[in-house]
Amino acid sequence: MNFLDLLSLCVKNLLRRRTRSLLAIIGVLVGTCSVVLMLSIGFGLTASYEAEIESYGNLHMINMYYYGGDGGASSRENKGVISDKTLAEIAKKEGVTAVTPVISESMMIGAGKYVTSTQVKGIDPEVFEKFNYGTSEGRLLTAQDKLVVLFGAWVPEWFYNPQSSRYEEAKVNVMREDLVLTADWYYGQKENDKPKDRTEYPIYEIKAAGILQETNDDSDYCVYMNIKEMEKIQKETAKANKERVSPNTQKNKTYSEALVYIENLDYIEKINKELKDEGYQTSSPIDWLQAMKETANMIQMILGGIGGISLIVAALGITNTMIMSVYERTREIGVMKVIGANLKDIRKMFLLEAGLIGAAGGILGVGLSLIISLLLNTVFFDAISMALGAIGGGNGTVISVVPVWLVLAAVAFATFIGVAAGYSPASRAMKMSALESLKNE
Repeated sequence: MNFLDLLSLCVKNLLRRRTRSLLAIIGVLVGTCSVVLMLSIGFGLTASYEAEIESYGNLHMINMYYYGGDGGASSRENKGVISDKTLAEIAKKEGVTAVTPVISESMMIGAGKYVTSTQVKGIDPEVFEKFNYGTSEGRLLTAQDKLVVLFGAWVPEWFYNPQSSRYEEAKVNVMREDLVLTADWYYGQKENDKPKDRTEYPIYEIKAAGILQETNDDSDYCVYMNIKEMEKIQKETAKANKERVSPNTQKNKTYSEALVYIENLDYIEKINKELKDEGYQTSSPIDWLQAMKETANMIQMILGGIGGISLIVAALGITNTMIMSVYERTREIGVMKVIGANLKDIRKMFLLEAGLIGAAGGILGVGLSLIISLLLNTVFFDAISMALGAIGGGNGTVISVVPVWLVLAAVAFATFIGVAAGYSPASRAMKMSALESLKNE
């Protein structure tokens, strides 16, 4: 008996017992739908966490910090020192796209009568180009830029008039204005408001190279410039303050901060862990994402377990259906054996019937779960978001996510459950004595 003959016979047998077959299929449908929905909500939680973390910062970026030394011999012996040498070693790690040291100063930027305070960071322009930042206006920095700055997306919105007694909306086009940079926090204020013994800081005339696109990370709130120029400004600022300038020479230069960019997110957790193990102080949104993923996985396991119980009950229903089918069809089985039917074909017939019940229930269950998933993401989105938020479900744009692989896996698993549930009744039918079958009938 070929496969098509078996399939035709199995379909006819299932249609002969429509009610029982339908109830078994509904059991699988409910179980499959429950599992897919529960898992999809877990995937939705993970997607929500990722969206929430991306709003905190760039998932591709690792910030490195070091606060333990002044660049002398003792600090060079300490673990986690950020220097040109160690940064060169980090840049060679598999998965690392770019690394740049960072030096920063809190400074004032003036544009006519308007000013703003901001963090000015010195970076390596050639490396910074590899960080995949885009500009909403202008261009990125180049190695040839000297007193040229790159504005974060939000900084141009912060300008205000320090001489105004009330709030005055600033209309500053940093790309066209003549700008100045200084460490003098009293710059732009009325002379009467400035202390008489204040420090006289240098004032630098600067130009804007461009404005970065909004990225929801630290870059939105900073101003960048060539690290070589920033080093000069830092030394001149320290000199104005009559501070001792650290002997941060080219030979033993160390930094308090660095940026590591990883293009492929598959490497981010591995590199972040390696840096921590090597003694570096790091900060990355991936730290929060990992903790949130663990929470999502735990919730997903609980939800998946609840759905799995329904599928187990459905498997018992299939087993019951097939056992009853064997008892009711003893004469049919006996006749098949008497006329010389292959014993394996008899077992295949019952296994195929059970598999068809599982496959039909799986397909219908997945279809129903897709419809419910769509409703969760549209009609019931607000209500479900509030409920998930109460258990730390993040602030994503979806409640349920059903990947293609889950659809295929659910149908395959439901079919397997059907075949597995029908194995014992099929074996019983194959081993049944032909004479006993006809005699009992």
